[in-house]
This record gives sequence, structure tokens and C-alpha cells, in this order.
Amino acid sequence: MKVKIEIEEGLEEEEVVIRCGSLNDSVISLQNYISKQNNGKRCLTLTSGETDFFVPIEEIYFFETEGRELRAHTADRIFTCGYKLYELEELLPGSFMRISKSTIANLDYIYSITRNLTASSVVEFVGSNKRAMVSRGYYKLLVERLKNRKLGK
Repeated sequence: MKVKIEIEEGLEEEEVVIRCGSLNDSVISLQNYISKQNNGKRCLTLTSGETDFFVPIEEIYFFETEGRELRAHTADRIFTCGYKLYELEELLPGSFMRISKSTIANLDYIYSITRNLTASSVVEFVGSNKRAMVSRGYYKLLVERLKNRKLGK
């Protein structure tokens, strides 16, 4: 692995770019480590009614689109989010993964996957009765990522 540091005067915010041949657990672990160096928890501004909430990213189980609205689900609440799903994919740490065209899930909270060969599979989350759908095209990669995380690879 090569490490390269470029100093750019006047840069408003530090940026770390990881270039890799493929997304593997080493790269994800590195991304998670770097993300956690931000002195405290990273939060997203989410809305419920007329109130803005600053929710730590680690508390979010999954994001899903419903119509033109993006919703963030925690264990017991649903918030609206001002981002687009593709924007979140770039912002979220490696513990999050797209599991369908309309959903990004936090792998840390996935408890089970009920497989359905003819349609979408269903993901259930720890400590919640919430469920999300996994598209067939994402199923294999999701299971692979979960197995690798559980075995510590």
C-alpha cells in the first residue's frame, strides 16, 4: 500500500481519498478508522415535522426513498433527510451499503435476511421490528460483506 500526502494551502476541509482496485474489508476498515478520527460522532441533520434533529450516523439503521422523499430510520423513529441517496453513498462510512435501488442499510444492525428466490429478500434489524427489502442484484454482495464482517476477515 502506498501512502501519499499532498498539502494544499487554503483548503477549507481536510479530505482523504482512498484509491483501491476493489472494495474489501481492509479498505472499509481504513475508511471507518479515518472517519472515527473526527473528535466525536458525525451527525446528520434530519427533520421530523418542523423540528431539526442532529442524529449520530451510527444510530441510523437504514435510509430509504419513498416517492421523492428520503427517510432515515433509527430504532424507534423515522426522519426525513435532505440528501439524495447517491449523495449519502459518498458520505456514509463503510458500515453502510446499498441493498436496493432505493435503500442503504447499516450493516452493523442487520440481524437476519429472509431469502426469496423469486422476489426481493427481507432484512431485519437488531432491536427493532423494522424491515427493508434487498434486491436480488445486491443479495449476494450483502451476504458476502456480512459473512466477512462476522468472521473478522
